[in-house]
Amino acid sequence: MFRHMMKGKIHRARVTEANLNYVGSITIDEDILDEVDMLPNEKVQIVNNNNGARFETYIIPGERGSGVVCLNGAAARLVQEGDVVIIISYGLVSEEDAKNHQPKVAIMNEKNEIIEMLGTEPASTVRI
Repeated sequence: MFRHMMKGKIHRARVTEANLNYVGSITIDEDILDEVDMLPNEKVQIVNNNNGARFETYIIPGERGSGVVCLNGAAARLVQEGDVVIIISYGLVSEEDAKNHQPKVAIMNEKNEIIEMLGTEPASTVRI
C-alpha cells in the first residue's frame, strides 16, 4: 500500500501578483522550489489564509531570488496581491517509508524569504 503524504510546504508566502490573463498555474521563485523539493509542472494545493480558498494547480518556475509567488489564470480570482498562502505538494510513499517520511517545510517571512526550514511540523504554530 502507498500513502499520500505531504512532501513539501511553503508556509505563509505572500502573493506578489495575480495575473488573470495568463493560461494558468502558480509561478514560484525557483530558489524556494529547490529548498522544498518542488519541480516545474508539479501539482500543488494552495490554501489562502485570507479568504479560506483551497485549490490545486501546477508550478511554473519564477526568477531566482525574486520572491515571486504569482497566481495565474482562473486561480488569480481566488487571491489578491498581499494575501498569505500555504503551498503544499504531496507524494506517494510506501507504507514502510511513510513511518519515517520527513517533508521539507519552509517558513516564510513577509518578503518571501525562508526564515526556517523544518523536517516536520510543530504540534502548534502559535509562534508563527
